[in-house]
Amino acid sequence: MTLLLAQISDLHLDGSERATRRARRVMDYLRALPGPVDALLVTGDIADHGAEAEYEEAARLLDAPFPVLTCPGNHDSRPAYRKALLGETPDPAPVNRIHHVAGTAVLMCDSTIPGHDEGRLDAETLDWIETRLAELPRDTTVLIAFHQPPVELHHPLPDSSLLEQPEQLAALLDAYPQVVAVLTGHAHTAAATTFAGRPLIVGPAVTWTLRMPWEGDDAADREQPPGLAFHILGDDRRLTTHYRVVV
Repeated sequence: MTLLLAQISDLHLDGSERATRRARRVMDYLRALPGPVDALLVTGDIADHGAEAEYEEAARLLDAPFPVLTCPGNHDSRPAYRKALLGETPDPAPVNRIHHVAGTAVLMCDSTIPGHDEGRLDAETLDWIETRLAELPRDTTVLIAFHQPPVELHHPLPDSSLLEQPEQLAALLDAYPQVVAVLTGHAHTAAATTFAGRPLIVGPAVTWTLRMPWEGDDAADREQPPGLAFHILGDDRRLTTHYRVVV
């Protein structure tokens, strides 16, 4: 069975008309697709300041006829995220969730360090990942998503706040070949590389696009339209990704 996932990242909803317009544009595009996606992944920095009002707006904008799976980013606040987006009791603990979509397990993981831009999968989250993987049948295809990329992307801005201690996750994944890819956000640029012998796909941002060093000195290109990714996962466990911008 072929699985079709969409991915968006870094909405940075801040109450401004610009941020709202860009997020609404992407969601309207996804809702209007002739062939619906099986789920949408939102890989962090949903809010810009971590305010409850920003998550209340996110809940309205992300409402869709398909499952919407989220994880927090460094701009997000766990208590407000839980309360206003997930409808849960506010709690500062890591927000980790497993979702089952068309036979594939998607682990949406919390890589945030409150008050810091860099990320880390702490002991609680690593234990959670390993427990979930151990519980799954060995023939279950698994995707893991979190916010900060675990490898350099060759730009000083995202490379200054990557996932710390990525070797801990790499060592864990060695025992679970059914994890076929890692998906992240944070960098504000569509990128593809490898991590722990698997594809590492970085989703583009909704709010602004990273200008690479050879494109100019100003890192934030606010004129580029919002981007998104489509991930296709076939029976052969091969992940194919297509990127789009929404004008």
